[in-house]
Amino acid sequence: MSTRARILEVAARLVAESPDGDISTRAVCEAAQVGAPALYRHFGDKEGLLSAVVDHGFDAYLATKRERSETSDPVEDLRNGWDSHVEFALRNPNLYRLMNSPAMRTPPAAALESHRILTRDLERAAEQGKLRVAPELAAQMIMSATTGVALMLVSRPATFPDAGVSARLRDAVHAAVFVPDVRASATVDAEVPSAAARLGALLRRSHGSGLSTAESALMTEWLDRVSNAER
Repeated sequence: MSTRARILEVAARLVAESPDGDISTRAVCEAAQVGAPALYRHFGDKEGLLSAVVDHGFDAYLATKRERSETSDPVEDLRNGWDSHVEFALRNPNLYRLMNSPAMRTPPAAALESHRILTRDLERAAEQGKLRVAPELAAQMIMSATTGVALMLVSRPATFPDAGVSARLRDAVHAAVFVPDVRASATVDAEVPSAAARLGALLRRSHGSGLSTAESALMTEWLDRVSNAER
């Protein structure tokens, strides 16, 4: 095992065992039997080490998302994605709190990849006419709510003793983001934002729209404005 891998493995174990998820570089060096210069050479500083720990721990979770087969129903995929996200947080509370700590000035790569995967599924939903709002806004809404409920469950278990609150919040947020039933006849007020979100998603993927780059950007802005308008 390389020195870097040994330091990372030790740091991940200490984070998991810590009462509050915090660790010191001195403790890591002692447990890994390396000098401080070696740690700083590989990770730069404590924040760099902790960011690497988050990416290392979250990688197994993201691997299941990278390798999963997409179904024909992106909404169901997104429901399952929400549930697996919260389950991961409950299994790895210290790692999850660390991932979302304000002390992490640079977002871990794992957090950015998780957001990209979420947005991709939402773009699929928009292409099928199932979104009420543009994919990026939907991603912000869902990620904020998922992260918020997961953090409350792992950080405030006395106040949030029932993990079932996650499913209730998921359904409430999804009701605000997705068209209730695309097979049912909807009102014009509901159809317009959904159609705008769908056209915007298709336009982003299209390479033969006949519009210039500037025209395409303007059209996308207009469609996002229509799909995201408060109703």
